[in-house]
Amino acid sequence: MHIQLAVNGLSQEIDVEPRRLLADVLRQQLGQHGVHLACEHGACGACSVLVDGRLTLSCLVLAVQADGAEVTTIEGLAGADGALHPVQRAFHEEHGLQCGFCTPGFIMAAADLLERVPDPDEETIRSELSGNLCRCTGYTNIVKAVRTAARLRREEASR
Repeated sequence: MHIQLAVNGLSQEIDVEPRRLLADVLRQQLGQHGVHLACEHGACGACSVLVDGRLTLSCLVLAVQADGAEVTTIEGLAGADGALHPVQRAFHEEHGLQCGFCTPGFIMAAADLLERVPDPDEETIRSELSGNLCRCTGYTNIVKAVRTAARLRREEASR
């Protein structure tokens, strides 16, 4: 099937098999390697992207279901000038990663959370990110990173 997507602001027209997952198409056909596949059952969050502004597990969506959609991956969060998104900066500053495999999914989930809840408390952060799993950390620095990102976003908004 022929589909059209806007991926990280760039229009893409591609042919896909009807059974292909959005995650596979993003990675294999469109080179968005920040979309990680781990469980392929929607249990870990590593494949999280934004589809029309909504957090989506791309391993549970067929590419044809995203026809006409705007898809944002971890590669698309940074500014056009290359400046990191506040959540990306905060994960770096607060050491919110270890091996990094789960990090794109956490960052996408955190960016989505901060769009909806600009200043979440720790309980909200932990609850909202509970769909993302990390095997390396104790989540403490991930929570700190989200709190820092909220502060960075407020500081940017006040400029």
